[in-house]
Amino acid sequence: MNKVRITAMRQTVYRDLMAQYENPIQHACDIIVGQQWISINGQCPEGLCPSAWESMRGFVEKLARGEGNFFDGWMQNPMSAMISCNDGFRPFSFYIEVIE
Repeated sequence: MNKVRITAMRQTVYRDLMAQYENPIQHACDIIVGQQWISINGQCPEGLCPSAWESMRGFVEKLARGEGNFFDGWMQNPMSAMISCNDGFRPFSFYIEVIE
């Protein structure tokens, strides 16, 4: 199986939605832009947010098996994907790609 690198690319924060709908919380996310993890055998890497993993798991598993070219040419690199976590207030975008 292929190894898959997961890179935290960008976080967007919707403060207006947070103010309107979210209960105040002290700490929501530990991820840092540029942080990387390696998935081996399509498994969740240690230290990756479980919620983010749920958003990308299917793509990582397929890439690990050598599948790719999602949505008929969506990505320039067919063995990659750009996936966001499911936090509607502060979503992080992750670039996932097969590595040697």
